[in-house]
Amino acid sequence: MRVQLSEGRSSATLSESPHRLFRGRRPQPAREIGLHVPRVRSGHCSGRKVGQSTVRASAHHPAGTGISRACWLFARHCLLKRIPCGAAWRDKASRFGPKPRCWEHVHGYRAIQAERTRSRCSHYGGPLAEGLMVGDTVRCPWHHACFSLRTGEAIGAPAFNPMSCWRVEKHNDTVFVRDKIEPGGTRKAKRPSAKPERVVIVGGGAAGFAAAEMLRREGFAGDVTLISADDAAPYDRPNCSKDYLAGNAPEDWMPLRPAEFYKDQSIKLELRSEVAAIDAKAWQVTLANGQSMPFDKLLLATGAEPVRLDIPGADQPHVHVLRSLTDSRAIIAKAETARRAVVLGASFIGLEVAAALRTRKIEVHVVAPDRRPLERVLGPEFGEFIRAMHEEHGVTFHLEETATAIEGANVKLKGGTTLPADLVVVGIGVRPRVQLAERAGLKTDRGVAVNEYLETSAPGIFAAGDIARWPDAHSRQQLRIEHWVVAERQGQTAACNMLGQRQRFSDVPFFWSQHYDVPINYIGHAEKWDALDIEGSIDKRDCLVRYRHDGKVLAVASIFRDVDNLKQEAAMERVAPAA
Repeated sequence: MRVQLSEGRSSATLSESPHRLFRGRRPQPAREIGLHVPRVRSGHCSGRKVGQSTVRASAHHPAGTGISRACWLFARHCLLKRIPCGAAWRDKASRFGPKPRCWEHVHGYRAIQAERTRSRCSHYGGPLAEGLMVGDTVRCPWHHACFSLRTGEAIGAPAFNPMSCWRVEKHNDTVFVRDKIEPGGTRKAKRPSAKPERVVIVGGGAAGFAAAEMLRREGFAGDVTLISADDAAPYDRPNCSKDYLAGNAPEDWMPLRPAEFYKDQSIKLELRSEVAAIDAKAWQVTLANGQSMPFDKLLLATGAEPVRLDIPGADQPHVHVLRSLTDSRAIIAKAETARRAVVLGASFIGLEVAAALRTRKIEVHVVAPDRRPLERVLGPEFGEFIRAMHEEHGVTFHLEETATAIEGANVKLKGGTTLPADLVVVGIGVRPRVQLAERAGLKTDRGVAVNEYLETSAPGIFAAGDIARWPDAHSRQQLRIEHWVVAERQGQTAACNMLGQRQRFSDVPFFWSQHYDVPINYIGHAEKWDALDIEGSIDKRDCLVRYRHDGKVLAVASIFRDVDNLKQEAAMERVAPAA
C-alpha cells in the first residue's frame, strides 16, 4: 500500500510549551523492519514497502490480549492485520524535503502526524508510538495523557494541547492524507449568554485550571472566574520538586498556559485573592476584601496545605515547606549558598527534594520515623530499593527518628544526634483545605464529600482535586487522593458536569514520581494489601509490582515498564463495576 500526501510540507506545533521534555525518562528505541505485504481487497488495508518508505514496528508491543493486539494503523475501522503492532508509515518522498514525516494512528478518516520520526506527547514529549491504543484513543507511556485518534484532541490530562490531525481517504490500495483538520483543542469562547451564565472556580491549581480550560473547550460562552490565592497563574506544580528545583528547568517552563491565554479565552483570573465565605442559598461567594461574586455553578478546588512542624525553631527563615512555586523559589534561593540540608520526612515530596538538592551538590540528610522510605505506599522491597538508590547518590538517612528542635543551624534528633543544616525542608504531609466548605455547610468526611458526578451536598456546587472524597468505582471505597493527574481529570469532569453532561468520574488514579533518572509510575490505590507480586527486578530498575487484596489487583507500580503499566490501567478500567 502506498501513502500519498495531497498538500505541501508543513510543520505542526505539537505543544505550545517547549519545556515538555521529561529529562529523567530513558528512551526506548523502536527497531525498524522492512515489510513486504501483498495487496488485499479494497475493503481492507495493508502495509507495503514502497521505494524508500518503510513500515516501522515497535519491539515494545508484543502480541497479547485484546488491547495489546491492536495495531496502530486503522482505516474505515478495519484493522490492518498485516502491519505489526506499533507500526507507522514513514514517508520519504523527496518532494516533501530531506526529512521524513511519519504518519501514525490512522483511524477512520483521520491521521495524526508524527514529527521528527515519531509522535511526541504534547505534555512532556513522551513517544506515543511506545504507548497504548485503547478503543479510539492513544495513551502516552510516560504520564498517561490520552488523545483521540479521531480528532487529535487531548481528552485526558496531563496533556492539554491537541496533536496535529489530517483527513484520510483510501482508494484501492492507496491511502491519501488530505487536508488538515481543525484541532479539537481549546477554542476562543464567544460571548452570547448560555445557562449556566456564571461559573466561579475557587482554586488555581490542577483541578481549577483544568476546569476553566475544559469549560471553554466545550464552548461554554458565559463568565468564567478563576480565583487563586497564589501569586502566579496556574503552573506545573509537579516540577516544583523535580526539574525546576534541581535547576534543570528554566522559569518559563512552569506556566501551564501563557498570560495571553486567559485574555483570549475570556477567563477572569483573580490572583492573590482569598474567598472568605460561600453562601450556597444566595449563590454567591464573598472575597476577603468584601467583594461579592454571584454564581450559577461553583467549583471548589482549594487543594491541600502542608502540615507544619510543631517543634521549637520551626519558624526560622531557613526552614521551608514545599507546596507552591513561591516555596520552590525560596528553597532555590537558599540553596545557592547552602552547604548542608536536612529534609524532614521521607514522603514522595521529601525524597524528590532530596534528589533535587543532591543534583545541586548539597549535602543532604533525610530524617523520618519510617523503617524504610515509602514502605507504607510501595512495600518493603520498593522501600529498600529507594533507600539504596538515594544512598548511591550521597543521601544519608536517619530512619526511625524524629526531630525535636531546630536550634539555629542545628537540627536536634530524638535519639540525641545533632545535624548541622543551613537549609531545612519539611515534608511531613498535607491536609485538605476544607474550612471553606465546612463554613458553607457542605458535607465533609476527611475531605469534601461528592457523588460520582463530583457534586457536593449542595446542588450546583462541585468539588475536585485534593479536597474531594468520591466513590471510586475500582476499589469500591470513598477515596480522597492527592495526585496531580487525578486533580486535573476531576476538574475536567466537573466542568462537563457543570454544563449538564452528567459524566461519572471513573478514571483509575495515576501518579508518577521522579528520583534522579528513575521514574516510578503508579496506578490504582492500595492502602493495604495481603499479596505483593513482583515481575522483573526492582533492583535492576525493570519491574512491575502488583498490590493485591483478596485476590484483586488494587494498584500497580512500575519502573521502565511503561506499556505494561498502561495495560494494567486499561484492564482495571474494564473490570470496574457499573456505577
